Amino acid sequence: MQILSREMISLPEQQNKMIISGWGADVLDKTTVEKITYLSDGLKVKGYIAYPNDNSKTYPCIIWCRGGYGNAGAIDKFTARGMFGQLASWGYCVFASQYRGNDGSEGHDDFGGDDVNDILNLIPLADEIPQANKNVWGIEGWSRGGMMTYLTLTRTNIFKAAIVLGGIANLRCNAEESKFMRRLYEYSLGNFTNEEFKKRCEERSIINFPEKLSRQTPLLIIHGNADERVLPHDSIDLSYKLLELNFPFRLVMLEGGDHFLKSHRQEVDEMRRKWFDRFLKN
Repeated sequence: MQILSREMISLPEQQNKMIISGWGADVLDKTTVEKITYLSDGLKVKGYIAYPNDNSKTYPCIIWCRGGYGNAGAIDKFTARGMFGQLASWGYCVFASQYRGNDGSEGHDDFGGDDVNDILNLIPLADEIPQANKNVWGIEGWSRGGMMTYLTLTRTNIFKAAIVLGGIANLRCNAEESKFMRRLYEYSLGNFTNEEFKKRCEERSIINFPEKLSRQTPLLIIHGNADERVLPHDSIDLSYKLLELNFPFRLVMLEGGDHFLKSHRQEVDEMRRKWFDRFLKN
């Protein structure tokens, strides 16, 4: 048993109404979302699972990679019920990690180091979910979760589809073009004058080794043109490298889109669902 504890998420009535308003009634009526503790490299790590209530068949699996660092960006129960319930309502089993060192998890958040194992160690959890089709996997990541997705795709070819939204592709160790990112790096990776810091930066930047990405995983990259947190040319610069490698990918740049793509939410959800359905269900 890799899952050490499971707690079904139930919310107050007012929050349930907000879930229905934001994600639709099917999310509440047809899915279950649980907060879990699971084992990763011997550490007790927090996360979530979600799945359709209909257990008459099995469903493809999706790993969802969160953004942020530390508890800034940790997924709360309300957000989990909505986001992961939505994916489950589309006909998927969902697995998500808060990463080590966060939300009461053991260990230290390594920002793209050993915590990549926390993503890979979600895969065996499907053995404990009767609705999960363990042979079909997709992966999705937003922001820092995009970086985590890229790094995971250098470690395994199990995924049949991947989606990255506003993802970090190049840590740019001076980070001069984004004050937000500079603060984030200093907080998570250490002092900028340190050679070890530069090495850690380079090892987490997929722009330096795109050839290591699994060619068996078609990649959808979505980025807002007005993203001031993770700058748009992270995705644009990576796309040039992927073109040189003849890699299977699609790049979508959304006009006026901020880091959270708030003004494009419906459009983004439609693209995400179609991409996963195309590669995980057909």
